[in-house]
Amino acid sequence: MKLFPYGHATHPQWQMAAGLVLAQLRAYLALPDYAQSPTLALLYITDHYAGDAQEILDHLSAELPDITDWSGTVGVGIASNNVEYFDEPAMAVMLCELPHDQYRVFSGVSPLPAAGPGRFKAHTALVHADASTPDVAELIDEMAQRTDSGYVFGGLASSRSRTVQFALSGHGNVKGQGAAGGVFSGGLSGVAFARDASGKTGLMSRVTQGCRPVSADHVITACDANVVTELDGQPALEVLLADLKVSLDQPREALAKVRTTLVGLSRPGEGLNDASHKRAGQFGADVFVRHLIGLDPSRKGIAIADVPAVGMTLAFCERHREAARADLIRVCAEIREELEPEEVTLEVAGALNAPEAESRPHAARRIAGAIYVSCSGRGGPHFGAPSAELQIVRRALGDVPLVGFFAGGEIARHHLYGYTGVLTVFTSLEEAGT
Repeated sequence: MKLFPYGHATHPQWQMAAGLVLAQLRAYLALPDYAQSPTLALLYITDHYAGDAQEILDHLSAELPDITDWSGTVGVGIASNNVEYFDEPAMAVMLCELPHDQYRVFSGVSPLPAAGPGRFKAHTALVHADASTPDVAELIDEMAQRTDSGYVFGGLASSRSRTVQFALSGHGNVKGQGAAGGVFSGGLSGVAFARDASGKTGLMSRVTQGCRPVSADHVITACDANVVTELDGQPALEVLLADLKVSLDQPREALAKVRTTLVGLSRPGEGLNDASHKRAGQFGADVFVRHLIGLDPSRKGIAIADVPAVGMTLAFCERHREAARADLIRVCAEIREELEPEEVTLEVAGALNAPEAESRPHAARRIAGAIYVSCSGRGGPHFGAPSAELQIVRRALGDVPLVGFFAGGEIARHHLYGYTGVLTVFTSLEEAGT
């Protein structure tokens, strides 16, 4: 599978940034190791360009007339191979060479067709969503249920101005819905991917957590809406204070500690009890992190930014740079180990392990391109320096085409996460899996 052409640039004028991106794309399209006939483009822009979204899409699609389908969204930051763009006008594009019958771009005016004999059947999907959409978590879960795998990936658009999504399909829009320019606000959009004739799909996805547990695991034994009132049969507020080793007799110290504390939740039998992650001091992929948003002294409860249920497991946690770094390296290593062949020639082994391999993609890795969606609360500053998070990905995964964005919430499986990264790679079908 050939590499996907990609490009990224920053400039105060979007026309100049687009010109730089198009120059990079055309240069890659001319190289023998890169795809020659891409059909699907992934487009991500920072919110500085949000007001010009339609003009940007119109310009790029006119300059790349062979690209029939477009998908993407806006972020307060965007990512590409080895670089992050925060607080500056920027765009990134990747051109994917995929068979037309193996994917569908969907949106509110061009939804996925109903499953049926001879019709397209989604195995997984890249999902972009608007956080302001009512019941967005339920819509994500519903989308996951419409796939064979029950697994979707992506994130919530993030913007300090207009929130937009790109979804333009060569299959056209639903009859009667009217013409659409491919730029939308609200709801869900993205790309669904099917299995091939052999029953495989050329995608592999992993979740990396950014928080470290600071308490034992607790079972929620009583709750009311978003307020947890009991943990392990004890008043939840008392359990919190005991775990954090603070007291309301010293309110300033206690509140300072509470403000830096988050909660990790998982459904019964999932996530928090995974022994391997407990040894590593990290959460597994089944844990979703939520803010602790208040204390309820009258009910001795704690309020969280979710609606928990009795029987769920809860652990208090904190954002932690080294835990996030180690977990990101772990998921990249898992992907590489699964994709690289067990037996290679001495020449290939030397190429894969040589220091300069970071700057040269190698066919043995069988990665054509990657999408990385990270939390807007992560990024370089959380990892210690500008672009540090994407530099970790490059060092661990290798120098592969990559685009993505920094989201207001990350989507993986059927969950809506926080403080995580979701890394998905396009692979050779012979070794693929989600």
